[in-house]
Amino acid sequence: MALRWPERLWIVRHGESAGNVARNLATASGLGRIDIAERDVDVPLSKLGEEQSCALGNWFAAQPETEKPEVVLTSPYLRARRTADIILECRGVSADAHRPTPDERLREKEFGVLDRLTGAGIAELHPEQAEFRRLLGKFYHRPPGGESWCDVILRLRSALDTLSLHYAGRRVMIVSHQVVVLCLRYLIENMTEAEILAIDSAADVANCSVTDYRLDCAVGPNGELKLAAYNFTAPLERAGAPVTREPDAPVAAR
Repeated sequence: MALRWPERLWIVRHGESAGNVARNLATASGLGRIDIAERDVDVPLSKLGEEQSCALGNWFAAQPETEKPEVVLTSPYLRARRTADIILECRGVSADAHRPTPDERLREKEFGVLDRLTGAGIAELHPEQAEFRRLLGKFYHRPPGGESWCDVILRLRSALDTLSLHYAGRRVMIVSHQVVVLCLRYLIENMTEAEILAIDSAADVANCSVTDYRLDCAVGPNGELKLAAYNFTAPLERAGAPVTREPDAPVAAR
């Protein structure tokens, strides 16, 4: 059998970031803008995000060597890279694994003119975009200078092709962002727009949660990835690390 997929694929959302904290504060205060000094790419983990990443790394470290990631791919954004580095520092990857490899196709969804705005800020400063999103839906709406979910999916198709070309049969971890986790599910499981948006509306993807796929070689000529767990937070809960589910972006724009 010519394998197409990794033997195991873990998709991890980064730990809580300073941006998550600032967004919550702005929303709770009724402010239109999120107070973040850095570019989105440079937003660091919060102290809690570091704790969450360490809890997840220790959980992976406790697994048998044959069940640890051999390859780690990460969004180039600081919060994702730092999460991956902490998992590595905690010995949560295979002993022969290289340092995490950044891949720009795994980056956060870009929000364009809506960046750093809360839902209230979007309604005040860009009411036409709020209306466009209502008409088109979040899956297809692309704010000026930003991306729709479909745009994210397009670049992720390419990333999955690379995964198949270079890492078939390997154990791979991807560390990225909430929308990327959902869009990868859409692609891997051949979902419809309605199906993935229903999953999104049911609950936010938790910080440092794990989405786990395992290769089933009995399906089709090349095998198929089967979902084993989604939004899995037991590693954090067992370590006593608080579970957080803050969206990276304004809820109205995500």
